Amino acid sequence: MLKSIKTYLVLAGGCFLLSTACKSPAAKNENEQDKILKSLPFAALTDSIRQFPREAGLYFRRGDLLSRNDRHEIAAGDFKNAWDLHPDEETGLRYASTLSILNKPAEAIKLLQDCMQKFPANDAFKKLLGEIYTQSGQTEQAMKLFDSMLDADSANFEAWYEKGLLLEQTRDTAGAIAALKKAWSIQPVNTYAMELAHIYAESRNKIALQLCDEVIRKDSAGELTDPFFIKGIYYSNTKQYNTAIIQFDSCIHRDWKFTEAYLEKGIALFKQKNYEEALKIFRMAATVSNTDPDAYFWIGRCYEAGNKKEEAIQYYQRAISLDKGFTEAREAIRRIKE
Repeated sequence: MLKSIKTYLVLAGGCFLLSTACKSPAAKNENEQDKILKSLPFAALTDSIRQFPREAGLYFRRGDLLSRNDRHEIAAGDFKNAWDLHPDEETGLRYASTLSILNKPAEAIKLLQDCMQKFPANDAFKKLLGEIYTQSGQTEQAMKLFDSMLDADSANFEAWYEKGLLLEQTRDTAGAIAALKKAWSIQPVNTYAMELAHIYAESRNKIALQLCDEVIRKDSAGELTDPFFIKGIYYSNTKQYNTAIIQFDSCIHRDWKFTEAYLEKGIALFKQKNYEEALKIFRMAATVSNTDPDAYFWIGRCYEAGNKKEEAIQYYQRAISLDKGFTEAREAIRRIKE
C-alpha cells in the first residue's frame, strides 16, 4: 500500500513538472498579459470590459492607455477589438500606427487600404500609408501614392514634403529640393525650411545659410538649435572648420544634451588634426549619451591617430557592442591588427 502511494506521488509530481515545462510560449504570454491588464493603471478598464465586452470605446481607451505606457503589443489587440466592434476613423489610425510601431508593415498596409475605402475623404490614412511604404523600403508604391495625392490636390503640402523626403532617400537631390521647395512655398513652416536647408548644406550650397538665417530671425524665443546645426554642417562641408565650431557651440549653449552637435564639433577638430581637443569633445558626447556608438567610434579614431592602438581597439569594440552593424568600426580594428 505504501509503495503504491509513493509511486502515485512520483507519477503525479512528474506529470505536474511535465505540464509546467510544456506550457507553450503563447500560454505564458497570455498569462503575462492577463497580469498586466489586471494591474494598475489598467485594472479599472479591464473590469469594465469584462462587464461590457461589446463596448468598443472601452477597448479603445485601454489601448490608448497601454500605448502611453509602451505596451504596444497588448494595445494592438485592444485597438483590433475596438475596430472589429466599431470601425471608425480614429480607431483605424491608432490601430494602423500601432502595427507600424510593432514593425508589422503588411498588416498595417492592409488595414490602411481598407480604411481608405471606408473613409476616402480622410487623407491621414494615405499619409500614414506613404510613411509605412517608405519605412519598409517600398519606395515605388510610396511614390505612386504621393503622386496620386498630388494629382488630386497639387496644393497638398504634406504630400510634397513626404515626396521630397522619399526622393532624398533615393538620392535624387534635385528632385528632393524641387519637392521640398514646393512644400515650403505652400506652407512655410520651419520643418520644411530645415529639411531643405539640410540638403543644401550637404550639397555645399550657400542657400542653406539663407534659409537658416530666416528661421533664426523668426525665432523670438531664441530656443531653436537646428538652424545653427545645419549652418555648422555647411561650414564643415566647405572646410571652414573654425566657423563650423562656432555654430556647433551655439547649439550646445542652447541644448547641452545635443549629442550630434558635440560629435560634429569633434569631427571638425579632428579634421584640423587637433586630436587632443577632439578627444575631449567626443568624451563629452559619450557622457551626454552613453549609448551612442558614434561617440565611442570617434574616441577610437583619436586614439588611433595618436598611435594608441590598444585603446583604439577597445573603443571600436565598444561602438560595435552598441551597433552590431557598425562596419567602419570593424574595418578600423582589422586595419590596426594588420
